[in-house]
Amino acid sequence: MQLWKHLNIWIILLFVFSSLLAETDSTASDTWSQWRGINRDGISRESGLLQKWPAKGPAIAWRKALGEGYSAISIAAGKAYTMFDAGDDEYAVCLNAATGEEIWRFRTDKKFRDTWGNGPRSTPMIDNNTVYVASAHGKLYALNANSGQQIWMVDIPAEFNGKVPDLGYSNTPLIYGDLLLVTGCGGSNQSILALEKKTGKLRWAAQSDHPGYSSPVVMPVDGIEQAVFFTGSKITGISPINGQTFWEYTWRTDSYENVATPVILPENRVFFSSPHPVEKGSAVLEITRNGETLSASAIWKNNDMKNHFSSTIYHKGFLYGTDRSILRCIDAETGEVRWSQRGYGEGTLMMADNKLVVLGTRGKLGLVDASPQAYREISSMQLLSGKCYTAPSLSNGKLYLRNQKEIVALDLRAK
Repeated sequence: MQLWKHLNIWIILLFVFSSLLAETDSTASDTWSQWRGINRDGISRESGLLQKWPAKGPAIAWRKALGEGYSAISIAAGKAYTMFDAGDDEYAVCLNAATGEEIWRFRTDKKFRDTWGNGPRSTPMIDNNTVYVASAHGKLYALNANSGQQIWMVDIPAEFNGKVPDLGYSNTPLIYGDLLLVTGCGGSNQSILALEKKTGKLRWAAQSDHPGYSSPVVMPVDGIEQAVFFTGSKITGISPINGQTFWEYTWRTDSYENVATPVILPENRVFFSSPHPVEKGSAVLEITRNGETLSASAIWKNNDMKNHFSSTIYHKGFLYGTDRSILRCIDAETGEVRWSQRGYGEGTLMMADNKLVVLGTRGKLGLVDASPQAYREISSMQLLSGKCYTAPSLSNGKLYLRNQKEIVALDLRAK
């Protein structure tokens, strides 16, 4: 009897431990807490999704009217965050991720108007109970993620002697330890900033380049961590600790339109791309360590993958992205084109369960096989209309999409 009692206790403890472990794993995989997901690579770690969609498309969990803007949707702890315009004002909003019900909204700025489209561009960044949002006019806020109450605000162009880029401030900050790594607005020695994430106070500032529209990523190289920024006229690696410049590679484009996020590749390499002028295209750099310094050299350059506002996905040695209005797969080692397909415009994409989810600029949604052998569309549907320039997000089996008028959540879970 005593042995049976102890055995029961161990079974209960094992069950509790397994449940907690499963909950931890689920929480990690269900989080899409920032621009391009948990690793800023556009890839979800979730599985068990529909391998083929029904004829009418996946079930719609909810739809909600939303104002203008290109801010993507970030999701954590059952809440979804994005930004939009209403009237003459700009807002950050928090929604119930399961139902679309509004929990709170916070006015971030006056409306941003532009011929490309009105509204905010930056994507919220969630860090535990704080969400960081940036207005199209360059005001950066820390808000309470549960209530929307302001914690602090920094007006980047006003406080750091810069100017909002022509197409609006579009960059999402990057968290590094207790810091927020932020693209500045081009002030002298202030084009890259590190702010204390709890207070918004400046820790360090570096470089003097015109701002681009790309968001930074962290890339370790042989034990040295660096933040990679794609600014208006170059791509650069800097120390996230003190702002020391490790390397720079000039990449000047028309109107400083370096928009797409750099993609970290194996073997200390990084892919980046832009559309103007057409001869620029894309390149892969290899970053090499020599003592305590780093240097960058080009492995290849071509104009076969000209990312505009859509960032590329890396998967098993190949890059999937849009060459302006052509969806393409290219070899990450050589830059060679493996296949090309029209039909999505300058669409945006993400990857989940080893499939590409592609949203065309006019609302066509497709499920595409992530294979270099040939283009194979598994499923597709016409979901939205108008301008669809915002990258998809995925959390807890739900795919979140938006245009300039509404936000839609689709249930991708296999039954």
